[in-house]
Amino acid sequence: MFTALDFLGEGLYELDPDLKNPPQLLIQTLGFLNAMQFGPGGYLYGPIFNQNKVVRIDVDARTVTTVADGFGLPVAVKFDSQGRLHALDLQTGEVLRIDTRTGAREVIAHLEPGLDNLAFDSQGRLFVSHSQDGFIVEVLPGGQVRVVSPGGLMAPGGIAVRIRPDGRESVFVADTFTLREFDGASGAPMSLARHFIGLPGLTSPATVSRDSQNLILSSWFGNAVQVWNPETQQVLEDYTDFAVPLNAIRFQDDLVVIELGRSPGAARVIQIGPSGRIPLADASQGLVLPIGLESADGNLWVSDWHTGKVWQIGANGTHLSPPILVAEGLSRPEGLAMDQDGGLLVVESGAGRLSRIDLLGGQVRTVAEGLLLGAEGIPGTPPTWIFNGVAVGPSGVIYVTGDKGNVVYRLDPPNSQIQESIP
Repeated sequence: MFTALDFLGEGLYELDPDLKNPPQLLIQTLGFLNAMQFGPGGYLYGPIFNQNKVVRIDVDARTVTTVADGFGLPVAVKFDSQGRLHALDLQTGEVLRIDTRTGAREVIAHLEPGLDNLAFDSQGRLFVSHSQDGFIVEVLPGGQVRVVSPGGLMAPGGIAVRIRPDGRESVFVADTFTLREFDGASGAPMSLARHFIGLPGLTSPATVSRDSQNLILSSWFGNAVQVWNPETQQVLEDYTDFAVPLNAIRFQDDLVVIELGRSPGAARVIQIGPSGRIPLADASQGLVLPIGLESADGNLWVSDWHTGKVWQIGANGTHLSPPILVAEGLSRPEGLAMDQDGGLLVVESGAGRLSRIDLLGGQVRTVAEGLLLGAEGIPGTPPTWIFNGVAVGPSGVIYVTGDKGNVVYRLDPPNSQIQESIP
């Protein structure tokens, strides 16, 4: 049994099939060996993601030989029943057949960029999956495809609303490796921008917030904060020197960013402006795991996933020290948004509900419950995992992302009953 670490680690390992003995490291540095398969001669074949090539590995001699190179981003290889090697290129969307002796390649189908894996069934039929859109298709002779599963949202996180020139609301969703735009009224998809690991351009968005006519994106996976122009699909500002950014918004003319940090107790909220980076709140003010941010009328709030509290850390455009406790007793609060009546909406990811905080009296009431959100994080990643966001459009409509259900909820005023969802 063999496995390779990818993206969050490196190396090819041999495992004890009984899982009694510890893993044995065979090769430390490969360059991200992805979906692989043993082939003729007992050699292991696989794509080296960040070296744009497919290799043959002798696991006994621990040697690596290049079979073919010059790919965009190769992500998977498999053999058919005739012993022919097939591969996927994530960047180009190509399904290829490779001659293992010469390295010659033949494109047998063109699909959407973002492909992930492939498999042959007992009848020789070829199936391909897509990592960013979630679809599975059968590749037919001649390169046509038959849809097996249509896919949809993969892991919706942050959400923002922007008004189009026709006055309608566009809903932007940070869908892990894709930024998607939907029509707020119908849920119809409108535009998308993709992230490709290792390539410049859009980061892997975990959160998104409105910044006038632009958008602010943050990514703990890509360790980046960006200002993005959705019209031209260009990065206007790119910051990659944070210690695991969890969220980012505009406050006055500055950026406010939540950093998880790289050690326990290092999480903090910082403001980035002409004077540099100014800490706004950290463990010394009682923050443990800040995640949600909202600003309105010169005020700034942050939610703490771990303590179940919401704090106000800015007022009248300036920093509040010490911060003011707004609400407590919440269940893993994440996304924050101001509604049209001056209340602060908060997604309680631990309870699958959307709540509203009365900023005058501090009372908390339930707006909607039974929402499919609050997926658990995996070890080695931020405990908040997929961010569950909330945004309010100028129409008063509330939009909430649900990472467990892979949906976006729409709640119409005045009673905020769930009207529809975007799958």
